[in-house]
Amino acid sequence: MSRWAAFKLGYVARRNRLFSSAGFQHWAARLPLIRWIARSRANGAFDLLAGFAYSQVLRAYVEGGLFDVLTDGPLSAADVAARMDLSESAALTLLRAGRPLMLSEEPVPDHWMLGEQGAVFATNPGVQAMVRHHRLLYADLADPLALLRADRAEPTALSRFWTYAGALQGVTERGEDTAEYSALMAASQHFVAEEVLAAVTFRDVERLLDVGGGHGAFLRQIGAAWPQLKLGLFDLPEVAATGAAVLGEALGPHRVTAHPGNFFSDSIPQGYDMVSLIRILHDHDDAPAQSLLANIRASLASGARLLIAEPMARIPGAEPMGEAFFGLYLWAMGSGRPRSPAEIIAMCRQAGFARARLVATAQPVNASVIIATA
Repeated sequence: MSRWAAFKLGYVARRNRLFSSAGFQHWAARLPLIRWIARSRANGAFDLLAGFAYSQVLRAYVEGGLFDVLTDGPLSAADVAARMDLSESAALTLLRAGRPLMLSEEPVPDHWMLGEQGAVFATNPGVQAMVRHHRLLYADLADPLALLRADRAEPTALSRFWTYAGALQGVTERGEDTAEYSALMAASQHFVAEEVLAAVTFRDVERLLDVGGGHGAFLRQIGAAWPQLKLGLFDLPEVAATGAAVLGEALGPHRVTAHPGNFFSDSIPQGYDMVSLIRILHDHDDAPAQSLLANIRASLASGARLLIAEPMARIPGAEPMGEAFFGLYLWAMGSGRPRSPAEIIAMCRQAGFARARLVATAQPVNASVIIATA
């Protein structure tokens, strides 16, 4: 072990002994210069404890239609109760629970309106679809240790839903599941597309192939912003045909080509100067993810590029999203893990790409971007 590594381990051990001391905690809470830090840490600790309750308040707002109700505000608690089929005391409890979370607001007594966060949720069906979807994660995390101790091949609520994870486990009857998967991706992928459009230029790209492109939500936004692009969509047969038809109707059939296939067992179509992987790589374990990157590299001419966009681990300012949220989400899904940019770049180089780099995005909680050049 290096001296630097030994120093870091010793520093963390000494820090933890200090922070766990009741005397230090008492002193820090009362010293004016650092009292605000101690209070912030205490609030953060309570948020860890109460986070599930907060998420269920949000879930109640979405599944009960309270955002839509409050869009018509200001409303009294009695009005909200009548529209949600709740008692007045239950409605008031829910309204008050959402107030500190900025989901609801009471500017004057008994006049309830959307809060700042509520106004965002109310106009964003994609976010609401994601909230509804997370009931599956909550079910799987009812006993987190049982989930972690179980064989990942055992089915979970999430793995039953996510058709591609199911396909890796030998599930063949997945028509309805595939449609539901693509509907959720279509509702959520516009966040990723917005990050990509703000961070990446497609000025010198002529042909773009989206691998695992679902029903074309990503390509639709990119194609609308860059009308010179010819677009290809590669996905399972039952998905690719529908996706290409939707894209053709929106952008013109002359711009869209469907490529049915499996990106693990079939060759990636050639002739594209950019290939995109949108929220795909983190869905798969290391070996299949590495195989997918190699398959894509084999299809690209020298100088062509691969664009990877997905939430990533260890991104400054978005650390909990990566390893805490997606770490457990993907574990419950039965496949994949969140990776840091350094890990993905190393995998791209191992797959034969000449170079790869991280492109900064405004909201890494939605997606970070890596571009690899063949």
